[in-house]
Amino acid sequence: MSGGRRSAASYDESDVRVRPGRSSRPRTKTRPQHNDAEPAMVVSVDRGRWGCVLGGDPERRIVAMRARELGRTPIVVGDQVDVVGDLSGRPDSLARIVRVADRRTVLRRTADDTDPYERLVVGNAERLFIVVALADPPPRTGFVERAMVAAYAGGLQPVLCLTKHDLAADSEFAAAFDDLDLTIVYGGIDDPLEPVLELLTDHLTALIGHSGVGKSTLVNRLVPDAERAVGVVSGVGKGKHTSTQSVALPLPDGGWVIDTPGVRSFGLAHITPDDVIAAFTDLAGAIEDCPRGCTHLGPPADPECALDELPGKERRVAAIRLLLVALTSNDPW
Repeated sequence: MSGGRRSAASYDESDVRVRPGRSSRPRTKTRPQHNDAEPAMVVSVDRGRWGCVLGGDPERRIVAMRARELGRTPIVVGDQVDVVGDLSGRPDSLARIVRVADRRTVLRRTADDTDPYERLVVGNAERLFIVVALADPPPRTGFVERAMVAAYAGGLQPVLCLTKHDLAADSEFAAAFDDLDLTIVYGGIDDPLEPVLELLTDHLTALIGHSGVGKSTLVNRLVPDAERAVGVVSGVGKGKHTSTQSVALPLPDGGWVIDTPGVRSFGLAHITPDDVIAAFTDLAGAIEDCPRGCTHLGPPADPECALDELPGKERRVAAIRLLLVALTSNDPW
């Protein structure tokens, strides 16, 4: 049959060419179930490695990487995750994070009010301690209001923690928040810790504040071995101190505090006025009667805002509108 066409019957397996390096097995999207995964909480983040504690036990620390199937799923301090692999916690051991649970609450910020990119700061915190010095540096109501907006929008309960009140009277500054039912405590170096611990024990709490307000001093008082603990959890990445990252530290009598880096700016580009009002159950239903696009700031900007029709709520509405002014001020501080 030289030079002519071959018949089908003349072919055998030797005539089949297989390209090397290619598998004939069909690809599948089926992912492993990881039924043996153990629950853990993320306590630190450093350069693609996450420090975790198994079962919430501070003594069972491991280092984990993000499993390939999670892609670029964000993982932040406070997240509840499932881990597999080497869970011994021995030096140089590495586990894998295979699942991230839905967050109950989330603290977000943007670089400024024009930045569309949201930065997740903390997951699952129940309270947000806003640490403010009454002097050196001087307090700014705008920062507190913006932090409160972020807390309300993310489902956290804000708490104002004042320091250095031995250097300045607090009455005028604290009075600005009287009608918001904001809890206020004192966390200066000369203040008793019991009122603060009463709010923190058995809870997961995030602390934020500008540099120099005494936040680190407060953390060191709350967690007597904080420096040692920070060294352990920041050992995720070759022993680097996590001064620019959030870190969760266990309280002696239960609960965790998440120490966050000093805040340079607090953008709120991801939050709308409706997000803020929705956090106040006594007002949330009223805005359903507002015209479309209402900013809830009242006259003259919104002459038909439904919040103006709530009897007996005038002072509360006025206080909340101060938060909305901070939200729309285009000042990330």
